[in-house]
Amino acid sequence: MKARIKWLDHMSFVGESGSGHSVVMDGAPEVGGRNLGVRPMEMVLMGMGGCTAFDVMLMLKKSRQAVDDCVVELHAERSESVPKVFTHIHAHYIITGNQLSEKHVKRAVALSAEKYCSVSLMLAHSVEISHDYELRSPD
Repeated sequence: MKARIKWLDHMSFVGESGSGHSVVMDGAPEVGGRNLGVRPMEMVLMGMGGCTAFDVMLMLKKSRQAVDDCVVELHAERSESVPKVFTHIHAHYIITGNQLSEKHVKRAVALSAEKYCSVSLMLAHSVEISHDYELRSPD
């Protein structure tokens, strides 16, 4: 896997993935940024959310669950001092669908956290990670 980060100007950068996709990153105005893109630590958090959402949806599809929507809301706490690493991340899964099996959702969330989500497992070496879920019926 490869990635390339190129400085644009001020505190703005473009990240290019090995698969050919790009994303703009920028700093907060108080450090010379112009708030034109996500912060690098936000990207780490979004990476974890994307990784675990992918796992959960793959498992729910394999177990033939009729999922209409999947949202993972992440809340992270960071250290007060430099380096301002994550100290705790909580993932809240909101799974919407008809006649969803709580057993299947619970299992998918747990397996993602304990076995499949590479980002969560990598971060878990230094960050406390917790999760919960809720099931919703479509309106």
